[in-house]
Amino acid sequence: MRIIPLGGIGEIGRNMTVFEIDSKILIVDCGVLFPEEHQPGIDVILPDFGYLKDRLDDVVGIFLTHGHEDHIGGVPYLLRMKPDVPLLGSALTLAFVEAKLKEHKITPYSMVVAEGRREKLAGFDLEFIAVNHSIPDALAVVIRSVAGSILHTGDFKMDQLPLDGRLTDLRAFARVGEEGLDLFMSDSTNADVPGFTPLEKEIGPVIESVIARSKKRVIVASFSSHVHRVQQVVDAAKANNRKVALVGRSMVRNMQIAIQMGYLNAETEDFVDLKQAANMAPDQVVYMSTGSQGEPMAVLARMANLEHDIEIAEGDTVILASSLIPGNENAVYRVIDGLTKLGANVVHKGNAKVHVSGHAAAGELLYCYNILKPKNVMPVHGEYRHLIANGKLAEQTGVPHERVLITEDGWVIDLADGVAEVVGAVECGLLFVDGKTVGKITEDDLHDRRVLAEEGFISIFCVIDAETGRVKVGPEIRARAFAEDDHVFDDVKPLISKALAEAAGQGVRDTYALQQVIRRTIGTWVNRAHRRRPMIIPVVIEG
Repeated sequence: MRIIPLGGIGEIGRNMTVFEIDSKILIVDCGVLFPEEHQPGIDVILPDFGYLKDRLDDVVGIFLTHGHEDHIGGVPYLLRMKPDVPLLGSALTLAFVEAKLKEHKITPYSMVVAEGRREKLAGFDLEFIAVNHSIPDALAVVIRSVAGSILHTGDFKMDQLPLDGRLTDLRAFARVGEEGLDLFMSDSTNADVPGFTPLEKEIGPVIESVIARSKKRVIVASFSSHVHRVQQVVDAAKANNRKVALVGRSMVRNMQIAIQMGYLNAETEDFVDLKQAANMAPDQVVYMSTGSQGEPMAVLARMANLEHDIEIAEGDTVILASSLIPGNENAVYRVIDGLTKLGANVVHKGNAKVHVSGHAAAGELLYCYNILKPKNVMPVHGEYRHLIANGKLAEQTGVPHERVLITEDGWVIDLADGVAEVVGAVECGLLFVDGKTVGKITEDDLHDRRVLAEEGFISIFCVIDAETGRVKVGPEIRARAFAEDDHVFDDVKPLISKALAEAAGQGVRDTYALQQVIRRTIGTWVNRAHRRRPMIIPVVIEG
């Protein structure tokens, strides 16, 4: 069995792993990563599909462990390449994916699976196991083949009193361990957190208490797929005689699906639309919105920037019912500051117990290692420190150090005869989505955007005599985002004219070469005089 992670290793997001045997490929998850501040203009980041580009006919299926964006968000972009690749997942997971695919005008070939079921796809014998997570219907998968057995957990925790009564099936884990497990691929997100993840049921009373104390509007922000958290908000709103208004396209879409399928226990009369909510007394409504990660275009950030129909007022309460994804901290705190400045009381995980993680902490992972007794371990889903912490837990339970594989995206791992080892690597980068453009934006483009944002832009226009090379018009200089008036360039214009004259005297007539002369001259001057490195665009025309 060949295993190649194409995303999700050393990062929180963009989870995707390729399993290959007898030239057939099984994919587990296909998610997105949300951009950081140093990636301006990017909407989402996809796994690198390059390895699959010429092998899509070999793909026998894509199994999706659960319905969070970091595990399903990339599916539409992959299916654009080959729409008939079968999708496997639980009922809710596939419903969420199919709703996304509908927006992309793709009709998938879907196969609903459930815990306890087994499916054979080419050389892969798949068994699905129930796991508890912060979204209903999450599944782990056992992949059996002639090369050995693998357990991939997806995202999971071991909440012993889950809201939906659906436990992580440790009995199934034990049975897999008794058979002999060759490779354990485990969620690492909370591996560096000691003890056990708190119970989800402890959050509901806190949210209800916050709403009860609030005299005006309440806005709760969470992931648009966090059905359990929305359930708690609906229950708390009803207990306080308030209606719930869903805000954000993905929130409305996902909760409609959850209600229709019975995963969200709510009645039509529990909700109002935004127009109705606008005409209700502030203490009669709770808004359930997206934007808990500070995304600039999401509802909460637009409220903080006074760019949304819901205008935050003095005395309103905002609850951020989510964890901070690493890399989003600055964006989230900017939104919190903006809301606070508008007079809102902002309640978040840092000052109240309004969220618990959906991932297993160190104590829970130790249980898994002791139950499974895997021969090899490959931590997945987490930043590097999480992978290392997860690997150390495995070693504490007796897994030999050399059998713990700390990998990176693109590394190639072979499993044979009970031994997993790194045997090479494939090219694996970041695939940027910018509007309708996929994969055409490069790191060089992002560097240019950062320069424009941080250093500004200078354009220089000159007309030269085609025969003599002398300057006929210009140089005319314009600057943007340079924080200086154009007259400051009066000192450098003679230097540019002199440099062009010297080049002309040496017989230089090529406009590109003359542009380079201008770029060097003004670049050196700007750096010395202003300690800046703006983007410089010289234009030279023969006339």
